[in-house]
Amino acid sequence: MKFLFDFFPILLFFGVFKVAEMYEQTSFAIATKFLGGLVAGGSIKPDQAPIMIATVVAIVATTCQLVYLKLRGRKIDAMLWVSFLIITVFGSMTIYFHDDVFIKWKPTIIYWIFALVMGVMQFGFGKNLMRQAMEAQIKLPEPVWRNVGLAWMVFFFALGVINLVAAFVIFKGNTSGWVSFKLFGINGLLFVFIIVQTLMLSKYIEAEEQA
Repeated sequence: MKFLFDFFPILLFFGVFKVAEMYEQTSFAIATKFLGGLVAGGSIKPDQAPIMIATVVAIVATTCQLVYLKLRGRKIDAMLWVSFLIITVFGSMTIYFHDDVFIKWKPTIIYWIFALVMGVMQFGFGKNLMRQAMEAQIKLPEPVWRNVGLAWMVFFFALGVINLVAAFVIFKGNTSGWVSFKLFGINGLLFVFIIVQTLMLSKYIEAEEQA
């Protein structure tokens, strides 16, 4: 359930972009009416409307997540605050400059911040964030926990690089292709990484069950 809650803004961003892309003239009229006063120069092009509308929706969705958690009296994860800050800043820049370069950088910045925070906490303060998140489900030797933490740092850094390559090389000039890759490609890689790591740690899980 929490996974779907965290994933909600991404799904909404993807869905709204694809619908807006299908009805470009309608989305252009909506963007011109409601966002025209927020952009540099006061005008946008029809093909810029889908990404701008989807970006606004993503900002609103992330804001609603924070408000919902606050109203429910639940703790808000630090990474959700980071995501909110980055989507707000880079999304606002995307809208103001009506340029999708900024929103394309957003996932990379988030992944690299994740990697940096994990590295600082593990090597600077001796706190393994992955251990804190997973230790209730699995017991591992200390050296293995270090490797798990390092693996996630490297993975997040690599995801940031992959996003840039996809956005500005593979799908250069093809925002629709990048949006699809962001949902299916990036999350597909995340799923594969989790499966591979689970298989590698399975011997410890089995040993714990036998004990």
